[in-house]
Amino acid sequence: MLCRNQNASEMRHVIFVLLFLGLFHSISSQISVKDKRQLVNSCIDGNNHKQEPGPEDSLHQQCLPWRNNSCCTGNTTIHAHGGKMYGFNYNHCPNRKMSNKCLEHFVQDLCFYECSPNVGPWVQAVNMKMRRERFLDVPLCATDCDDWFHACKDDYTCTDNWTLNFKWINGTNHCRPESECRTFSDIFQNSSNFCERVWDHSWKYTSNSEPCMRIWFDGNQGNPNENVARWKIQQSNRAESFSVMPFSFMLPALIITSKLLV
Repeated sequence: MLCRNQNASEMRHVIFVLLFLGLFHSISSQISVKDKRQLVNSCIDGNNHKQEPGPEDSLHQQCLPWRNNSCCTGNTTIHAHGGKMYGFNYNHCPNRKMSNKCLEHFVQDLCFYECSPNVGPWVQAVNMKMRRERFLDVPLCATDCDDWFHACKDDYTCTDNWTLNFKWINGTNHCRPESECRTFSDIFQNSSNFCERVWDHSWKYTSNSEPCMRIWFDGNQGNPNENVARWKIQQSNRAESFSVMPFSFMLPALIITSKLLV
């Protein structure tokens, strides 16, 4: 009899702990959903990023699409068009100057990085001098990537990963001695490899039939990337709801069992 009572007491304790953990997980999930909603309109933690996005009337040239709601300032966008922001040299191959049409796309890419308030769902923490966060695997529309690669395919570079593979001397990137300058077509082969590898998987090549980011758009018509960020958060919320579901199915059985043991 004593053993039975002890087992019943232990079972009630286990059930209480499970019910408490389930309630805690449910509350935590609700808080997580609330936090994720804020990611639709937020700025990454970087040296030139504003703390919160907002209107900027003085954005420069390729950065104009974000003027209605931006994480960058007008001064930042002027530097973005200067050709050596963060000390990065696009003309890193000796006697090879990047073409204007290729450079234009890289400036658009830089404007997206500095100005977009919609990459929150893809943000990862990093430990770098220029930033504490980066975005990873942001879905880039295939047509935008294809246009970018086509504009640069005959230009020259010496590595396929511009984030990791350069040698930095006095704050400027240089090709490593063992590397060889070749065309973008030779090094990347195709637009998918180019967009996904050049900035160490910041971008993910994505069909236009799927939710994907535009690196260039008419800001007067609104920002299409907002809906893509909302879609990503909804997908994440559905995944979390599914993970809670099995426990929710257990609750009635646990409650009934606990009553039988009283």
